Amino acid sequence: MNSPATVALPCVAGIGLRAPHYQEVLDTLPKLGWVEAHSENFFGGGAPLNTLLKAREHYAVSLHGVGMGLASPDQLSATHLDALKHLCDVVQPASVSEHLCWNTVGGKVFNDLLPFPHTFAALDHVVSRVAHVQEVLGRQLLVENLSSYLSFTSSEMSEGEFLAELVQRTGCGILFDVENLYVNVRNLGVDADEFIRAIPAHAVGEYHLAGFSVRDGCLVDTHDHPVHDDVWTLYEKVLHHIGPRPTLIEWDGDIPALSVLMAEANKAQQRMEACDECFA
Repeated sequence: MNSPATVALPCVAGIGLRAPHYQEVLDTLPKLGWVEAHSENFFGGGAPLNTLLKAREHYAVSLHGVGMGLASPDQLSATHLDALKHLCDVVQPASVSEHLCWNTVGGKVFNDLLPFPHTFAALDHVVSRVAHVQEVLGRQLLVENLSSYLSFTSSEMSEGEFLAELVQRTGCGILFDVENLYVNVRNLGVDADEFIRAIPAHAVGEYHLAGFSVRDGCLVDTHDHPVHDDVWTLYEKVLHHIGPRPTLIEWDGDIPALSVLMAEANKAQQRMEACDECFA
């Protein structure tokens, strides 16, 4: 099988390509800016990978991982990294991203994206792992800021400062999840303006937007609702500070009709175009 040539992500809005919409997307080829796929869903090859490659013939693709565990104390899984490398070689995605979290310890894997204290020791640890991943993949990795439900008194810097140092020392990029930042603002009292100022604008390669749930007064990053009005407002602030970037609508639970996702993407597109006009 010949690998397709790499196509850069267009600076427009896209959607997550999820299983309920595979056939409709391939049959109708709707006007989508680009699509994102969860890397691990395609490690096994077979029909899912064939579907992704068919979609890749019409759309730029971003691969988004949830299982690398960049901050985990265990060694990086060579099996996982090799599978991601093979997938990148076959798909030739426009970008590859991972969460800044941990999910394994002592060989046990947790099906979650867990936070960690932002210490200098943790920074050294993550720097070495991100550098290794980029070396194996032969490409830049985008690292995503995390939604969290607790903070650590042992942290020696903010998440934004941590990301800025990570970019400086590894040359990685940032996947700026605006909804994750909003969740942390509401749950933990994070200063959104401080976070936005801390991260290097030139390193931001993508934005994510999603919906959250509210449980016992806590915002939970569930990706199963439309983007909240307050998140749209924060997105507009981010656009005016950093500028437009490829923007993804994430919706992973209670997935609605494809038309609903496309309508959400159109809202993001309109805001990007309005931002462009402001700086024209």
